[in-house]
Amino acid sequence: MDGAKVKKGAGGRKGGGPKKKPVTRSVKAGLQFPVGRIGRYLKKGRYSQRVGSGAPVYLAAVLEYLAAEVLELAGNAARDNKKNRIIPRHVLLAIRNDEELGKLLKGVTIAHGGVLPNINPVLLPKKSGSKETATPKSPKESKSPSKATTKSPKKA
Repeated sequence: MDGAKVKKGAGGRKGGGPKKKPVTRSVKAGLQFPVGRIGRYLKKGRYSQRVGSGAPVYLAAVLEYLAAEVLELAGNAARDNKKNRIIPRHVLLAIRNDEELGKLLKGVTIAHGGVLPNINPVLLPKKSGSKETATPKSPKESKSPSKATTKSPKKA
């Protein structure tokens, strides 16, 4: 009997040789993000009736790239602030200072992120050196332009 020689549950291996270690699709694609889990979520989410075999691989690659980009920029922001640990503030600074990520995450609020430091130039105090160059030297010249600007065109 030939059936007696082949062990049951050998999975197509003749003689019941050593079982191969399973290789995940993430390892095959060279990714850190879980391709199988993303594929499961795509199917469970009912985004379409059928999901191709390449779709979760592609989506995992895109998500991994975006995560790596944000983490790199946030790490740079943390280093600029002399910190070893990334906090939400660093993530916000990284995203808002990057043009493309800022556009992608325009309507997103990051908890405990704060806002970008921004002071309107009108509110800043005038520099002493620029005051002397901007204002006329004689008092008569300084009075005449101010009167002309305060008068309305109808009265003039």
